[in-house]
Amino acid sequence: MNFLTRATRVIRPARFAIRGYATDAPAASDKLVLNFVLPHQVLFKKTTVQQVNLASTSGDMGILANHVPSIEQLRPGILEVVTDQDTQKWFVSGGFAIVNPDSTLNINAVEAFPLEDFSAEAVKEGLDKANQILSSNVSEQEKAIAKIEQEVFEALQSVVGKSA
Repeated sequence: MNFLTRATRVIRPARFAIRGYATDAPAASDKLVLNFVLPHQVLFKKTTVQQVNLASTSGDMGILANHVPSIEQLRPGILEVVTDQDTQKWFVSGGFAIVNPDSTLNINAVEAFPLEDFSAEAVKEGLDKANQILSSNVSEQEKAIAKIEQEVFEALQSVVGKSA
């Protein structure tokens, strides 16, 4: 047993158990409250939604009210916001999603664009250009940038046809 484990047992009395399951959480709300921000823009602020579907590095997930608190790193992919009125789809290049115990979801994304802003032809051209740079004789820095572009364009290409 390491020092930190022993110290937490001494500091934290036994009556304060660590919650580990969703069923242990008190019912906070039947609606999810979304805050979705970019460095330069607020897309949703304290907006009540039914569900948010997102692409995280640990897998695709759907977030509902009373979800287990967690922090997820976003990967390039679709972020879908489902409200009573409609469904909005955004392509997110990366960021973080934080699910709080009070049924709030905070999403901080690097970039996000409505999915309808993308055309299949433009995505294919971008992917072809990134692949061309990767197969050419360029610096490691240019290859690293092209690898990121390739990942984003591949994610876009996989969803741009499914947006309808």
